[in-house]
Amino acid sequence: MKILLIEGPLLDRIGEREPEIYGGKGTREKLISAFNEKAAALGVETEAVSEYCEGALAKIIVNAKCDGIIINPGAYTHTSVLLRDALLCSKNPFVEAHITNVFAREEFRRKSYLSDVAVGVVSGLGTATYSAALEGLAGILSQCGKP
Repeated sequence: MKILLIEGPLLDRIGEREPEIYGGKGTREKLISAFNEKAAALGVETEAVSEYCEGALAKIIVNAKCDGIIINPGAYTHTSVLLRDALLCSKNPFVEAHITNVFAREEFRRKSYLSDVAVGVVSGLGTATYSAALEGLAGILSQCGKP
């Protein structure tokens, strides 16, 4: 089973940007380390990509060779019909993941263009977010007969 983790703009800056919201120094390393440890424990192959450009993200999604996707689209969550269409086009089940609780933040962050077509949403678990999304998606894929 292969799962692709996709991060949108500014997620490579976690630990540097707005530490009061996203966590301080070392937060991103903890996030990715926990994700990789969970993948190893589950026996799941993973690949992680980070991209700032909306069109490039859409191209990654539609060309993905995987069984499922975990996506943290960052600000594109609240604006991108293109990413929604790309995820639907890919036919891969996906989990929308957010490090912060987007529902406890500004009003504009409470609307997602992806949530209603995702198999699940994980939000607000900090450095455990991607690991929780991975465990959930791997379970869903296993139930569908993916090895």
